[in-house]
Amino acid sequence: MSTKDVIKNGVLESLTGGTYLEVSTIVGILIFSAVIGLYVYMVYRMSAKSAFYSKDLNITMAGMPIMIAGIMIAMQSNLLVSFGMVGALSIVRFRTAVKNPLDLLYLFWSVSAGIICGVNLKVLALLISVLMTTVVLLLQMLPAMQAPLVLVLRGDAKEVDWNTVKKCVTQNARSAKQKTESFRSGQKEVIYEVRLSKDSVLVEELEKINNLQGINLLAHDGEFRV
Repeated sequence: MSTKDVIKNGVLESLTGGTYLEVSTIVGILIFSAVIGLYVYMVYRMSAKSAFYSKDLNITMAGMPIMIAGIMIAMQSNLLVSFGMVGALSIVRFRTAVKNPLDLLYLFWSVSAGIICGVNLKVLALLISVLMTTVVLLLQMLPAMQAPLVLVLRGDAKEVDWNTVKKCVTQNARSAKQKTESFRSGQKEVIYEVRLSKDSVLVEELEKINNLQGINLLAHDGEFRV
């Protein structure tokens, strides 16, 4: 038999058949994938914020390892099936918006767990799941820094002693940084970015300053740079 015939027979064999797994192995892979999926479900339910938690998304992530493990088993069994799977998955488009960026981490975790289980690397799937749980929970336990407050002051540009105002802000705030200063129709507006201690009396001290017409202290929940 020539080299050409050997290659030809090898290609035909790979197209018509591949690596066949025993039924017990396939069942074991799918059961382990289901266990990993339930584990991801419990971790996401425990760690996700109530405002962003979606039960439907969580159920999807729990079932995803089983489906992907089944696909990986089918792709190992036949090369034609592999080509068909690649073609089918290439036209799939997911248009559901992800509310929380952290959900992407759980989605990739679920997908990767299904792929790893599908090639029967159970120990690797288990180690990744344990490490992911440890990292996510430890990082969420770290206390978040308090975002700075925005202090908006308005008053007559000439009648208000703005040097006294600045001195009052810097003395009664843990830290203060003037952001903007604007004038309009004889009125002056100054905006500070401040950090206050729990027992701060900044607003009370500002109210004692004559001709200061507006004192607004605003808080926000957005991201900020340290």
